[in-house]
Amino acid sequence: MTTSALTREDLTALDRADTLAGFRERFSLPAGVIYLDGNSLGAMLRATAGRVSAMVEQEWGTGLIRSWNEAGWMELPGRIADKIGRLIGAAPGGMAVGDSTSVNLFKLLGAALAARPERRVILTEPGNFPTDLYIAQGLSKLLAQGHEVRMVAPDEIAAALDDSVAVLMLTHVNYHTGAMFDMAGLTEAAHAAGALTVWDLAHSAGAVPVDLAGADVDFAVGCGYKYLNGGPGAPAFLYVAPRLLADVRFPITGWWGHVAPFSFEAVFRPADGIARATVGTAPMISIAALEVGVDLALEAPMAAVRAKSVAMTDVFARLVQQRCAGFGLEIISPADAARRGSQVSVAHPNAYPVMQALIAHNVIGDFRAPDVLRFGMTPLYLGFAELWDAVELLRRILTEETWKQPQFNVRRSVT
Repeated sequence: MTTSALTREDLTALDRADTLAGFRERFSLPAGVIYLDGNSLGAMLRATAGRVSAMVEQEWGTGLIRSWNEAGWMELPGRIADKIGRLIGAAPGGMAVGDSTSVNLFKLLGAALAARPERRVILTEPGNFPTDLYIAQGLSKLLAQGHEVRMVAPDEIAAALDDSVAVLMLTHVNYHTGAMFDMAGLTEAAHAAGALTVWDLAHSAGAVPVDLAGADVDFAVGCGYKYLNGGPGAPAFLYVAPRLLADVRFPITGWWGHVAPFSFEAVFRPADGIARATVGTAPMISIAALEVGVDLALEAPMAAVRAKSVAMTDVFARLVQQRCAGFGLEIISPADAARRGSQVSVAHPNAYPVMQALIAHNVIGDFRAPDVLRFGMTPLYLGFAELWDAVELLRRILTEETWKQPQFNVRRSVT
């Protein structure tokens, strides 16, 4: 494709050549909707409803409590954890599924701080996902031992790694801008300073190549409801490098992490390996839905997914620049594809009502405060021509000032 102005015909040609196009029919997407919010909530797969129905009606409804044994419920979380591990390059034996991303982050930060008792700093950046910052702040206050959350600009992180830092906590792909950190390089820098690393993969797993073992990452967390398409509130996952498992101490210990859960002993004895990171009974219906999404993600070659993602984010940014010039839009995602995840973030003074107008006309992205229109590119169900149609609608809304209509300026609880 040339650098000249794009046409819709250029993009339909890309769709005809798309090796991933067949995956779209596996998703239950409403007709006429252009869905650009898979980086917040992935679309539902057609197979998900049937799997959940079987879980509810047969395994739970008929099997009742017998299904813990007869339907393999006890083994299901571990099986899915191993599958997610294949997607993100985890070392074997380091993955667990269950709880929320926030709870898992609390567990891993607590473990990291316990492993570096002489150090008191959690190093991060102010643009990190807010709940990650909140968890770190809350844990620091709870410990009440002089711990602090130190935030520095992204380009100052490596220089800020000194002998006071216990753990470097970063989100691999920034939720706000889509900027992607050099995981291997920063992990190496942290280790050289004697610190551990905790990486949040919420906007990475299933969207961009990740190699936890290759980068020698210590700890990682991530969610199942974005690019893994596990459904709203899908269980999260966590990773602990196997080299750390023998000595790791978690701040939350529960019966599923006990070496013999059904012995019902009064004193906790940790299970061997990653099982000690689990806490309470796993949400089996949600985990069954998650497995459908993970299985599909494993079918798609990550190299092809990443190549299409890069092409789509490039195309979308070019279309915004070419078709919407003069309307005060500013692309804040990195221009360099190597530093960009699978989204394009666009700043505009009236971003909230503009996005609401887009959504009302069946182009669904989302808004992030204070002024960002966020568009996620999910290669498995999004086509290139849809990007043209989405930007054309954006152009029309800005040209006709549709966003000024009162209904689009009423703030809703979820943005």
